[in-house]
Amino acid sequence: MRGSLIQRSCMVLVGLSLLCAAAAISSPAAGQSASGSARMWEQLISGAATLRLPTGFLKAMPPDFVQFEFDDLRTYAAEYHPGEHRMVLNRTLSFHAAGRDVRPLTTMTSKELEVLYHELFHAYIDYLESKESGGVLPGPEQGLIAFAREMQVCRYREVLITPVIQRSHETEVRYLSDPEAWEALNETWAVFVGWAIWNQLEIEKKGRRSMNDTAQLSGEWVSRFRRAIEAGEFRGYYAPQDPDERRVTQKRFLAPGSQLSLEESQRLMKQVLGLPEKIIEAAAKAVGQGKNISVGRPCQVEPS
Repeated sequence: MRGSLIQRSCMVLVGLSLLCAAAAISSPAAGQSASGSARMWEQLISGAATLRLPTGFLKAMPPDFVQFEFDDLRTYAAEYHPGEHRMVLNRTLSFHAAGRDVRPLTTMTSKELEVLYHELFHAYIDYLESKESGGVLPGPEQGLIAFAREMQVCRYREVLITPVIQRSHETEVRYLSDPEAWEALNETWAVFVGWAIWNQLEIEKKGRRSMNDTAQLSGEWVSRFRRAIEAGEFRGYYAPQDPDERRVTQKRFLAPGSQLSLEESQRLMKQVLGLPEKIIEAAAKAVGQGKNISVGRPCQVEPS
């Protein structure tokens, strides 16, 4: 009996030792992963500053909020998984394609940076959403997420879609659920942010100066913005929740009539892109003189 007790005690001690050893191994690994993502976050901000790209909304997020991974992506250079706070980058965006550290932003193409910023914006909205109900967001961030919720109801609950994306003139009305409307807003806003980054890079590459400090270059950006909004380029998509519809298509793209509104674009220009007021005002004036502009219908959100 005594021998049996000693044997059982030894087994318990061995088991506890194994658990402690596993915790000792996993804890540093988790810490290294978090510190690695935080290090890459700082590298991204530093690289963005070198290229004169927006960094304000990136600095609003904690360095360890986004967890970075590398994989062999076939379609896009990056993809973000909200809720998990996980950013998957194509291996080609890693240093020497080794899948460990992010490549310097100065070595990336304008298209790669467009997609990267598209996904970084998704991370920003994910961060705002995660802190939305806690009352811990600073005033500007709290204001942006409140504005996004208002637009979700006012502009993205009832939308026009293009059943066949190649025929944008053929549209249908859709009444979206809350998750569908939120995704449509997120994708529409991210499309605009990515567009803005690509055009800034291309304009500054040609002009060899900062767009924000040069009237000629900022004027070209404003002209491109007006042409893009007239052409209905700023529109996203949503994944239908209805199983029958999903068997037909995985994505429903918004029609030009439900693209980004002027009010939304101005909010993003100021708070996300960090553009000077003179450029924002010039863009609003140019759009006001254009045609086919979705100015957004006024609406009131009923208090919950």
